[in-house]
Amino acid sequence: MIERAIQRDLEQALARQAAVALIGPRQVGKTTLAHTVAAGRPSLYLDLENSIDRAKLAEPQMFLGRHEDKLVILDEIHRAPELFSTLRGIIDKGRREGRRTGRFLLLGSAAIELMRQSETLAGRIAYVDMGPLHVLETGPGSMDELWLRGGFPDSFLATDDAQSLALRRDFVRTYLERDVPMFGPRIPAETLERLWTMLAHSQGGLLNAAKLASGIGVSAPTVTSYLGLLVDLLLVRRLPPYHRNVGKRLVKSPKTYVRDSGLLHALLGIGDLDALFGHPVIGASWEGFVIENLLAVCPPGTKAGFYRTAAGAEIDLVLELGVRRGVWAIEIKRSASPGLQKGNHHALADIAPRRSFYVHGGSDRFPMTPTTEAISLPELAAELAALG
Repeated sequence: MIERAIQRDLEQALARQAAVALIGPRQVGKTTLAHTVAAGRPSLYLDLENSIDRAKLAEPQMFLGRHEDKLVILDEIHRAPELFSTLRGIIDKGRREGRRTGRFLLLGSAAIELMRQSETLAGRIAYVDMGPLHVLETGPGSMDELWLRGGFPDSFLATDDAQSLALRRDFVRTYLERDVPMFGPRIPAETLERLWTMLAHSQGGLLNAAKLASGIGVSAPTVTSYLGLLVDLLLVRRLPPYHRNVGKRLVKSPKTYVRDSGLLHALLGIGDLDALFGHPVIGASWEGFVIENLLAVCPPGTKAGFYRTAAGAEIDLVLELGVRRGVWAIEIKRSASPGLQKGNHHALADIAPRRSFYVHGGSDRFPMTPTTEAISLPELAAELAALG
């Protein structure tokens, strides 16, 4: 199994807080990572999707009190939101007795819902985000395979492309039929699948709720609600526009991406690299793949957006890295013969970034202009990771 770089972040969070929430989509490897971290200490694992484990917590104060010397891992914590008030009492009692850190590891599959439920633990909990595998974890030699199959471990490590695609189709079906109804209103699976597929066809496009609503036969506010659920489940990204006071008419709508490239390809029926290279989505797929890999390794607190004006000035990704590091502007194209367009030059003049890059599909690094470097995805990802 590939060693996850996030393990260090999780262990550091457990060393400073009583409770840690590890948040990521289903099947991303949260449970495996939790067991890895727990292997070096006394621990107890409870899967709250398992009726036997849930029954153990019928009297949570009494049961958990018997295991106060252990790291207690509560998987699928969103299934038992009533536990949060109990955890608060146990943590506060432990603090008075000198046990301040590393008490509970909570695993959840929905970012907003878990944070809403865990408000009772304010000041007692740290959050660690866990996404799919990224290029620094799998290595540059496997980049095309990672792009095609996506970063969910079972899909990436499948014996062949056909098995990988089948696993991803099963993943989509599980979300539509089981997980979405658990977190949100009763949405017909076929309706949400059509929306998800429409988002895949418009990968990297500006959000047009009215057009999407027309395509699936619901209202624009309903589409916005459904989309919000896919965002909360960490399956879709809404990339906001980057606003800078430059006196230009800026695009106000966010861009949308199916976050995992493997799920994007499964929704579009793309099963191998030949099919991907011949598909119209290839450019948008590469753009989304690069964005997700870079955001996975950015230092905490990074703000991400895109820049586009009504006149056509555009940069695919703008990273705000704090006062000391400034703003980085990143244009993304699959072509191994990179070239900035007129709109890119205008955008760079507007943004005036501290650093500017053009991420291409090759492996070379070279200056394109006095201020912009052409660079490979693995190399830029390594630079961003080094900032953290």
